[in-house]
Amino acid sequence: MKKSNFIATLAAASALLFGTLSFAGNNSEVDADGVILAGHDAVAYFTKNAAIEGKANFTAVHNDAIYRFSSAANRDTFKANPDKYAPQYGGFCAYGAALGKKFDIDGKAFEVVDGKLYVNKNLDVYETWVEDKADNIDQADKQWTSIENVAADDL
Repeated sequence: MKKSNFIATLAAASALLFGTLSFAGNNSEVDADGVILAGHDAVAYFTKNAAIEGKANFTAVHNDAIYRFSSAANRDTFKANPDKYAPQYGGFCAYGAALGKKFDIDGKAFEVVDGKLYVNKNLDVYETWVEDKADNIDQADKQWTSIENVAADDL
């Protein structure tokens, strides 16, 4: 293979790979770079009960979303059981899902309930969500099946 053909093939493959990684589809709340949870460490929500920002050098991909972690140990913990640590409703706001909507989140408003991670748009929305948490989770679970694959702008 000629060097120019190899470089063109490599460039095309890279564009395809990175284009796929940077778009997680309608069912995950990611930023323009494909990063979920506003860059916060999914494992730290469980182990530290805190919103800790992840680092770009500790990442894992799950369901086409890029997760960032504060340490290699947290990344490895996530990779061993990603479904345990992945947020409910694709990382969209739990209160929004209860209303049949998809709202972005800031990563700071969260709660782990019965071993599941729920994130909300911000701390003000979290305060509303938590007032009737059980009913909001029930409503979001019911709504998610119909909104999961719908673009946020179409809801």
